[in-house]
Amino acid sequence: MKLVTLRVDGANHVGALIDAGSAVLDLTAAAPEATAFTSMRHLISSGEAGLALADRVLDEHPISAVVPVEDAVLRAPLPDPVRMRDCTLFTAHLEPAFQALARQQAAAADDPAAEHERLIATGNYGLPPVLREQPVYYTCDHLAVSGPDDEIVAPPDSTRLDYELELGIVLGRTASDVSAEQAAELVFGWTIFNDWSLRDTQARVMQGNLGPGLGKDLPGGTTLGPCIVTRDEIGDPYALEMTARVNGVEWSRGNSSTITHRVEDALALFSRGRTLHAGEVLGSGTVLGGSGFEIGRQLKDGDVVELEVAGIGVLRNRVRYSNRD
Repeated sequence: MKLVTLRVDGANHVGALIDAGSAVLDLTAAAPEATAFTSMRHLISSGEAGLALADRVLDEHPISAVVPVEDAVLRAPLPDPVRMRDCTLFTAHLEPAFQALARQQAAAADDPAAEHERLIATGNYGLPPVLREQPVYYTCDHLAVSGPDDEIVAPPDSTRLDYELELGIVLGRTASDVSAEQAAELVFGWTIFNDWSLRDTQARVMQGNLGPGLGKDLPGGTTLGPCIVTRDEIGDPYALEMTARVNGVEWSRGNSSTITHRVEDALALFSRGRTLHAGEVLGSGTVLGGSGFEIGRQLKDGDVVELEVAGIGVLRNRVRYSNRD
């Protein structure tokens, strides 16, 4: 199934894409008595029973509960994750990103080229060995989730908003101390995860060696969507084409096969002596070339960013700068 959250009369409903994605079945309207369809969180928590009920409703749905997809107002498929963290499962993106960060930090010097050379010589802009050895994560703001077609507005102190093309992994079970072999069963489904970044702010605050912090902190700073593809339907999650376009022009193309640390290994590590929760979302980290920053391109006010992952769909947002003239 490809599950969505849609806005109906001011309330969020759970739905499923049907007819090759041309329509949405409003599951909440089709089965109003079913608590599993109260919200996406409820459906995730209901486990296999909830998905089995959704299958039955899909087979016998009333026509009145079907909405053409162009008429549906889609929100983030999981607008209220229990927790959200961004991981370094892809590492090839990080080395060019660190190099770009050094160039940006050197730009204000009297001799930017010499300052860039000096920064690189410190050894602080290469890939730290720990990132090759194991996945690392930082916690995202789970209260700042946006969805398809939302405008993403940079705060007034930033003029360098950037996208990051990632996979989102939605957890469907609560567990701790799982093995990598068991971890695959924790995955409810997959979505697209756009980890928006304020590159000018990020360049400043990362000099404190405490992570991106304020450089990732903006309203709607993580966009999820357009749907959650359930684990049984995604196929091989490590063979997905991942494409970024701006105003219809392709900026980059990658593939999930280039992942360094598999999701199952990350979940096993993160659950060691700790608890993973149903309704959590993990970002995979950015696929190689999957941000404007690392390829030397910058988003302008009004640009439309489209992130596409094969088998999931296209996640589209318009960029705005609040300090524009």
